[in-house]
Amino acid sequence: MKLGFIGIGLMGKPMTQRLLQAGFEVSVWNRSADKLAEVKAAGATVASSISELVEQVDLVLLCLANTAVVEEVVFGAGGVAGHGRADQLLVDFSSSDPEATRDFATRLKAQCGMGWVDSPVSGGVAGAEAGTLAIMCGGEAADIERIRPMLAPLSQRATHMGPVGAGQVTKVCNQMIVGCNLMVLAEMMALAKASGVSADKIPEALAGGFADSKPMQITGPLMAAESDPDPKWHVRTLLKDLDMAVAQSLREGSATPMSGLAAQLMRQHGSKGFLERDPATLIKLYKD
Repeated sequence: MKLGFIGIGLMGKPMTQRLLQAGFEVSVWNRSADKLAEVKAAGATVASSISELVEQVDLVLLCLANTAVVEEVVFGAGGVAGHGRADQLLVDFSSSDPEATRDFATRLKAQCGMGWVDSPVSGGVAGAEAGTLAIMCGGEAADIERIRPMLAPLSQRATHMGPVGAGQVTKVCNQMIVGCNLMVLAEMMALAKASGVSADKIPEALAGGFADSKPMQITGPLMAAESDPDPKWHVRTLLKDLDMAVAQSLREGSATPMSGLAAQLMRQHGSKGFLERDPATLIKLYKD
């Protein structure tokens, strides 16, 4: 399979590098061309436009910031939909709104015959670099099977969750847990420090117990140090995902009070200039 990857950011870059290392032929395009140097050096072919990329590949892979950017790249001027073919598939690794995803899939099929698989990922930059992402897929069973060889070097597990949109719903569920977990970690670390506990030892002390988690081990030490690290992920991304959880709950009439509160606290934090910073900075909500 020839692959075309659009969106060479924090996640897209290591994912593209993994695909190249696995022997796939990969063409790339990014709105900011300066981000393409490393993947080009690793063997990727840089396309001059989305249309050029789409014409060369079997699978079009997206890893973009949000739902609006996905819509622009697929349906905007010069986008995927204007050049796609019925024998191709679009695979969206982005975290996008489930309802919009179902609409996009219908529109793309009607416009050019191209199929859609939503395949959001979890595991962060470290998981992308190691090829241990958890991938949640929504789409036709035959389409999921078709892309499994491409998913293999990226993931420890790729699970077919149901029809188009089901992958995005699963990612919303994932982010509800992550977002609420991080908010509790921040207030817990602040309380521990206020109480005179060696907060830097908490991740070690709780490792393996019921309170342990990857956010505890990765972000906990940064919170204990009240660090503001170079972001491996962003407050704005978590806020976007929690807002999607609340929107989905309104559609389905299913209450999400914890996620709603986490979203508002994260919005408060973001409003103080932290939207582009690492979620480790959430402890500053309780320290300043």
